[in-house]
Amino acid sequence: MSKNYYAILMAGGIGSRFWPVSTSEFPKQFHDMLGTGETLIQRTFKRLAKLIPEENIFILTNERYNDLVLEQLPQIAQRQVVTEPAMRNTAPCILYASMKIQKENPDAVMVVAPSDHWIEDEDAFIVNLEHSFKACSQEDMLMTLGIKPTFPNTGYGYIQYEAVENAIKKVSQFTEKPDYDTAKKFLAEGNYLWNAGIFIWSVTSILKAFKEYQDEMTSLFAKGEIQYNTAEEKSFIDEHYPQAENISIDYAILEKASNVYVLPATFDWNDLGTWGSLYDKLDKQEGNNAVVNARVLLEDAEGNMIRTANNKVVVVDGLKDYIVVDKEDVLLIYPKAKEQDIKKVLTNVKTTYGDKYA
Repeated sequence: MSKNYYAILMAGGIGSRFWPVSTSEFPKQFHDMLGTGETLIQRTFKRLAKLIPEENIFILTNERYNDLVLEQLPQIAQRQVVTEPAMRNTAPCILYASMKIQKENPDAVMVVAPSDHWIEDEDAFIVNLEHSFKACSQEDMLMTLGIKPTFPNTGYGYIQYEAVENAIKKVSQFTEKPDYDTAKKFLAEGNYLWNAGIFIWSVTSILKAFKEYQDEMTSLFAKGEIQYNTAEEKSFIDEHYPQAENISIDYAILEKASNVYVLPATFDWNDLGTWGSLYDKLDKQEGNNAVVNARVLLEDAEGNMIRTANNKVVVVDGLKDYIVVDKEDVLLIYPKAKEQDIKKVLTNVKTTYGDKYA
């Protein structure tokens, strides 16, 4: 285990498509979505700790989740929780954390990974990650892990790569969520991967790229270099962070840089972005129903995603392909086929009944 290996876990999102379980006060990464006894962030931390020293794993989150992070990951110190005072997408927070890490260890090589994804073969993930770390230690490259597509998904970004014999392939271009026909064409061409949002690079390479492609943002954060990793850091960040542009790392750096590479992953992956994606990964009961926490009596019910408070008895009759989620003062019964509209439903609930349910 190398002392130069670091991780940045992205844990600031709200996960609104998992409403009503995921709310702005208590987002999905802090829930046991799979019914395994571990929350998603706990599972991700444990996975990364197989390769990376625990003290080198930083959690990037909104300041309102600081206490939640420390409660769920009692093995970490406050210095490992990097909080953003305003939501500015992924580029500013990655730049900020990278500057902190560089000050602590200029030889650092890091992975930036979501805290709420599902990975089946964790050993294969670690092998892929170590392969990427070694490559980025030796060369000035920005790497990502790409997932071999299994169907023409229109909800993911795609990475096109140059068809070469090497395991690590040069990226030709990124494409944001395509329409169905385009996604079908990508699969037929065979040199496209899903973008899982897992990035690997040395701290030197990523800060060099920020300097080249995001000079204004780099200058903004560089003003606080003396304060980073000191007691004065928070006041600097509170004042300057909200001034940063709201932009993703993909748009800010990866779509501009010429030294971007991808390693086609050898593990099964799911972004757990919706109730339907969670349904796909859970073991099924009779009638292909996926059940978390509940005790069920099912009659003429199939293809449903059912989740309740622990051990609740749920009787379902005559329901097919629905999401049934019961949480304290909210009950959601919604067609799985319309799961992408749950964000709109949440907006309507807020408008009608107030923010306390969101």
